[in-house]
Amino acid sequence: MFRKIAFALLLTAVAAPALAGTPRLNAREHNQRQRIAQGVHSGELTRPEARRLVHGEMGLHRAERYAKSDGVVTRAERCRLERRADRMSGRIYRQKHDPQSRGD
Repeated sequence: MFRKIAFALLLTAVAAPALAGTPRLNAREHNQRQRIAQGVHSGELTRPEARRLVHGEMGLHRAERYAKSDGVVTRAERCRLERRADRMSGRIYRQKHDPQSRGD
């Protein structure tokens, strides 16, 4: 009996961060990574620009992991993450549409 309870508690502890899902943010992160890759492929982004954007995306992902670490993503945390994703999206747009290009 004790083993069953311990196993159930262990599964709950392991699955809790997964339950604190942010599917909308995950979709945005995926979309933004694709936009960066497309910009590199088309030559709209220089290597330093792409490096900075990827670094920013990694920071956003790190912040999301931190928000999920306690098993619950609060409304305030979700708003903060969405705002950060908005800023990253704007940066991607500005870098892709600035006059610099890779010029292969």
